Amino acid sequence: MDPQQITSKIETQFPDSIIESRPQDKHPHVRTTGNQWRAIAEYLKDDPQLTFDFLGCISAVDYVADDQLCAVYDLYSMQHNHWFAIKVYVDRNNPHIDTVSDLWPAAEWHEREAYDLMGINFNDHPDLRRILLPEDWEGHPLRKDYAFPREYHGIPGTTELDWHQKADYPA
Repeated sequence: MDPQQITSKIETQFPDSIIESRPQDKHPHVRTTGNQWRAIAEYLKDDPQLTFDFLGCISAVDYVADDQLCAVYDLYSMQHNHWFAIKVYVDRNNPHIDTVSDLWPAAEWHEREAYDLMGINFNDHPDLRRILLPEDWEGHPLRKDYAFPREYHGIPGTTELDWHQKADYPA
């Protein structure tokens, strides 16, 4: 199926859940909210004409100006040899999306990364905890308004600018 046909199937099945469709985009996708994501995901995996049986990636995006976070699911069907993406938008102040780790096992680590670095909570995830940062790390460093700590347990969090400003180092 081509992206337009995939989009049409999704829009027909979930007419009230699709915010926007961009099948002709360089990265063909539809946009939805977290409310219907689980049902859409099951449909994408189980529908015989779609059979999205492979999750390539989950990317998290911070739309700070819109007060939203987005999880981008890049899906592939090995049987039908087609790619398609679903962009799931949630409130930045209360970001919750249902897990799909039981549908696509690779999602378990991708969801943990999106949780760790962007702060998206994945409902019913079997092991939602930090994957790259220590458990006591404060905040989510890929958010656009994140303030990097000056130190962590006595370890300085310096930047190149800090190094050049020290009096005992030449400029």
